[in-house]
Amino acid sequence: MHLPIMNMPNDERPRERLLLEGADKLSNVELLAILLRTGSRQESVIELSQRILTAFGGLLPLKEATLEELQAIKGIGRVKAIEIRAVLELSKRIHTTSDKSRAIISSPNDAVDLVMEDLRFLKQEHFVAIYLNTKNQVIHKQTLFIGSLNSSIVHPREVFKEAIRRSAASVIALHNHPSGDPEPSEEDKAVTRRLFECGQLLGIEFLDHIVIGDHKYVSLRELEVI
Repeated sequence: MHLPIMNMPNDERPRERLLLEGADKLSNVELLAILLRTGSRQESVIELSQRILTAFGGLLPLKEATLEELQAIKGIGRVKAIEIRAVLELSKRIHTTSDKSRAIISSPNDAVDLVMEDLRFLKQEHFVAIYLNTKNQVIHKQTLFIGSLNSSIVHPREVFKEAIRRSAASVIALHNHPSGDPEPSEEDKAVTRRLFECGQLLGIEFLDHIVIGDHKYVSLRELEVI
């Protein structure tokens, strides 16, 4: 028989504590208990969580635990082992993504380095926005539009909505030319001017619009379009 968290004593209900106090107030044991959900007839989920962390020597060694090592612990079956392993992998990927996203953009080339390999082989045009904080650090990168670039597709509302949501200080736009030739079209220039003007109205600096080709690029700011 398993003892669900909801049937635990009040002082041992990590789920309720998270709702009332926030996740940052919970211990590693309590956070793991929420993931595990149930203990057994012999021990509560809190006790099981404590035993897991003790067995691995803490949270840091646990992140390298294999499915086999997890299942070797009494009370951890195949499903719970898979769930723990999945969360640990997500945590590792979030950390890796966070490290990459703190790149500092000080030139068009820095921005191009972030997207060149993703964009240069695509068969359709992809419009990507990079959002920066006041230190020119990347805080978010997102593909906003796919398809032939024109002012009806690239609507400033979508570009700056994300900037406002992320509290970004500035934005850099990039899109690819499937032909491999980054020479900007008149429509590219019109979109650039429109975004620049909207950024001025909103107080969010539109730094550049860069067209990506095959290992080549053109910065519309360097062309003095803005």
